[in-house]
Amino acid sequence: MTAFAASEVDHSVAVAGFPFPFPKETYRYSTNVEPASVPRATPVGTWGEHPVDIDHAYRGELAERARILSADPSRLQCLPHMVPAAWDAMFVLMERLSEAYPEHMSLTREGGGWHWHNGLLGIDRCFAVGESSSMPEGPLGFIGQQMQEDVVLLDQRDDELWADAGLVTFAADWSFGFDVGMSFLEIHGPVPRVHEEGVIPRAQAFLMRLEPGQSYRRTNWTLTVDGKLDTSTETYPEWGPDRTSLVDGPLADVGTRLHLRTEVQHLIRLAESNAIMFLIRSYLLPFAALATVPEWAARTADVLEELPEDMAEYKGVSRTREAGIRWLREFGGACDGEAAGAA
Repeated sequence: MTAFAASEVDHSVAVAGFPFPFPKETYRYSTNVEPASVPRATPVGTWGEHPVDIDHAYRGELAERARILSADPSRLQCLPHMVPAAWDAMFVLMERLSEAYPEHMSLTREGGGWHWHNGLLGIDRCFAVGESSSMPEGPLGFIGQQMQEDVVLLDQRDDELWADAGLVTFAADWSFGFDVGMSFLEIHGPVPRVHEEGVIPRAQAFLMRLEPGQSYRRTNWTLTVDGKLDTSTETYPEWGPDRTSLVDGPLADVGTRLHLRTEVQHLIRLAESNAIMFLIRSYLLPFAALATVPEWAARTADVLEELPEDMAEYKGVSRTREAGIRWLREFGGACDGEAAGAA
């Protein structure tokens, strides 16, 4: 095993706030929900203090979101009956942002309406809830371009949940444009194992029991090549060949090209509309940075090696995981059978 030589890139900030997704040596689908807004300590930092998280990548990711929306406006959709829920979501997001970052953001009463201030982006907007003339880009369009999270709004009717509105520019191998208007169970239809094990029906039942104002979170993960946040179905021709070039390329390059991608998903029941707000924040960490935390490198190699093939195929990692394991074993300091703790 060859020791990993640290590159000149300083990954310390990204590593310190990275939500490492593997508490065990094996991974299986589960609801894995926990209360939101509880900081989670890791060997190198913390994550999870705020449901809407602003970090070092804020401006870069917002620029990427603006580029994607300009090229494909269908990433932002709101079915007519969800307009009140969109206003509700925007207001709650403004409250959460101003509570988390009061030095930069504020939401205050002004006359018969409200004043929103985002000092990081130089935005000041007076608006009245429900008045489209005060928010011509729409509530999701306005607030969605000031946060790094994707957002989907779920309507609850007919004893089911329906994905009827949202702004999603950073989908990981799925399409919001295809899923909008579908039920929660339909959206998760292709996921292997979860139906036999009852995971998705249990998840929907849990969500439908949420009380107004309650919020929970869970994590999900995959592997992404070259740090691309937009790996949606629509753009597959742009990122699909990256998997082949990674596998066929030099093993030494895997450390900088292959990224562990963690999604922190927040589930919040909106009090005014009764919709459920589903926030999805994607964090990317190259394997070279992963290797700076030895227990993370070892744990990741173990999880990838044990992952059943059907799950690997659905997650889109069946082609890249072997290269990742080899790099972690040869360059990342992850020895076979090494015990590792993970936070």
